[in-house]
Amino acid sequence: MRAFERRTVRRRWRSGLVRLAAGVLAASLLLAGCAPGGTGEPDGTGEPATAPSDAAGTETDESLPVPPTDATGPADDESADAASVAAMTDAEPAELTYEGNVAAPEFPAGYDWFNVSRPLSMSGDLRGKIVLLDFWTQGCINCIHIIPDLHRLEAEYPDEVVVIAVHWAKFPSERESEAVREASIRYGRQHPIVNDDQELLRAEYGVNAWPTVAVVDPTGKVVGTIAGEGVYERLEPVIELMAAEYGQNGLIDPTPLGELLEIAPALPTVLSFPGKVLADEAGGRLFIADTGRHRVLVATLAGELIDVIGAGSEGRADGDFGEATFRRPQGMALSPDGTTLYIADRENHLIRAASLDSRAVTTVAGTGEPVTVFRPGPAAQTPIASPWDLHLEGDVLYIAGAGRHQIWLMNLTSGAIDYFAGTGAEGLDDGNRLEATLSQPSGFAAADGVLYFTDPEASAVRQVSLGPDGQLSTLVGLHLFVWGDELGSFDDTLLQHAIGIEHVGRGDGRGVLYIADTYNHKIKVLDLDTMTSSLVAGDGIAGLRNGSGADARLAEPSGLSATSDTLYVADTNNHRIRMLDLATGELSTLVLSNLEIATVTMAGVIEDDVVLLPQRVAPGPVAIVLDLRVPEGYKFNSDGLFEFEWSAEGDVLRPEGSARYEARGPELPYLLAGTVSADSAGGGTAVLTATAVVFYCPAVDETFCLIRDVNFTAPIEVDSAGGRSIYLHHQLLSAEELDRRLAPG
Repeated sequence: MRAFERRTVRRRWRSGLVRLAAGVLAASLLLAGCAPGGTGEPDGTGEPATAPSDAAGTETDESLPVPPTDATGPADDESADAASVAAMTDAEPAELTYEGNVAAPEFPAGYDWFNVSRPLSMSGDLRGKIVLLDFWTQGCINCIHIIPDLHRLEAEYPDEVVVIAVHWAKFPSERESEAVREASIRYGRQHPIVNDDQELLRAEYGVNAWPTVAVVDPTGKVVGTIAGEGVYERLEPVIELMAAEYGQNGLIDPTPLGELLEIAPALPTVLSFPGKVLADEAGGRLFIADTGRHRVLVATLAGELIDVIGAGSEGRADGDFGEATFRRPQGMALSPDGTTLYIADRENHLIRAASLDSRAVTTVAGTGEPVTVFRPGPAAQTPIASPWDLHLEGDVLYIAGAGRHQIWLMNLTSGAIDYFAGTGAEGLDDGNRLEATLSQPSGFAAADGVLYFTDPEASAVRQVSLGPDGQLSTLVGLHLFVWGDELGSFDDTLLQHAIGIEHVGRGDGRGVLYIADTYNHKIKVLDLDTMTSSLVAGDGIAGLRNGSGADARLAEPSGLSATSDTLYVADTNNHRIRMLDLATGELSTLVLSNLEIATVTMAGVIEDDVVLLPQRVAPGPVAIVLDLRVPEGYKFNSDGLFEFEWSAEGDVLRPEGSARYEARGPELPYLLAGTVSADSAGGGTAVLTATAVVFYCPAVDETFCLIRDVNFTAPIEVDSAGGRSIYLHHQLLSAEELDRRLAPG
């Protein structure tokens, strides 16, 4: 008997938690979000009272009141412009337009927090702030879309606004605090995050849709909630007015959170959250979407890095490979002649084209702003939203429009973009491709005139004919809120937010589909002839372990691409590329080499800043002794270029010969020569500064490499009784130690 995992939703109304003023935001402003029950209300049994229709039909119990009107007419578009408030005298308190009536619930004790040094208090730390509680879940594209809006509001109102991201999970895998931590880093969330794994906050605020933002006023009372996207446009006028009015009344505390904020950077591996991978067997190349570093790496199939597309910093600039910028790129497609790589620039909502001959990046589709309702038109002038994967068939580029639950097609000859599949509503309805509903399509594979794709929010695998019949059907998947981890017939197979997919031919049959069952941390295979599924790799526990079948471990694999004998896997949360031998089923880890290419434009590499105690040296020759020690069980990588350089201001200490050392697999300690001026014999000081770029890996199984910039500051005191050496020593940390240090709390 098949065990379904359904979302358990308890009906806990707020019993008047938020009593709102008359007048609400127009319903047309409540844009699509991901709702656990669609339009079906949950009942007291913990199950939806009616079957959800789709996740786009968000409903909220409350919404923010609009500014009041008076006898002279309605308020203008700027929500009762704050200038009228500023004109008040200091003696006249402002009338508060947005004011809550009931105290906001405190955060439950025992919850896990991220990006802060300790749990926050609504009545203490956040009093005097306009608090925006963002109820989100990792896999919901609408939740991802509003993150830039929230960051923008924080930046524009730094003294008044604090965002607290409340993670309320849809899928069981998302409830794990480690998954929440990884997601916060992956999406660059720069504010406090709390894991509502018991749904206590969700229930207290009566939230029933992803994303929902609850607004708490500076006195700690709940004003109301809004659901869906378009958060900035709807909230900015409200916050502007609240900031002015509460500020006028002395109720805003401009003190920043300061040291309470501890934003966790990414682990400094060569790759950061790689989302997709594309194998080019004919050209002997492997393209890796280094999503967390906003670039694409080009390597040989054996892992030798040969080029980098993108500067490694966030942006949307076209230009040569070293100047072009991306925002969390995902899927890729290669032109038949192998000279142009098309890139889904996911967070920029663009399609980019990288010429591999001229090493230049151009934008070919999208405007940079996410579309609310897609309309066909010239590709470069038509907004799209969160393209997640690409497939090129002839001169037609198919685009997985995850952001609008559609598939689009772009004619590369005419430059036009059009519908291909999906109405734009979120669901799992089959039929004619233009009348079907999709659920965040995120992975493509194609064979024999059929486009296969994953629908992660429905944990589904689907197929659509590329021919004139245009029929779309579901191979695996039952409903937006049915998921699990089951094998067997397609009818019995259950997945959990599966993202990656690849087709591999076998003999005269239809072949098989390899599936990255992302939230189950597994690779599965769907046999298109027998209509059955089986396990390939992974035991369901997030981890990094080579092997076959259940002996192997992965962590949220998201991208797949195959050659004739190898399936390459973007093992996203392991920051690795894995390789599956298609003949033996053995999973291994790709060892990247020529690593210095990846550091030229790398952004966000974690640094060790080492400040040494003052050292006494005598005038004359002096040895600069560099002694970096790798952790037990590690070694310096022989493929990465170790670099070290030192300098000192003034004439007290200067190099004698080269002040630079570089080597592959350095032998340490290493000595460079310097001279302390004889003129300073009577006493003098200097400050030596030095930087080393270090690659080091596990000594036995060199499956990954850590990269660190080590910056030394060494104060020097000249004394005739001093020594003849300046020691620069530092103990490097293991991946496990780094991970623990980067984990808040």
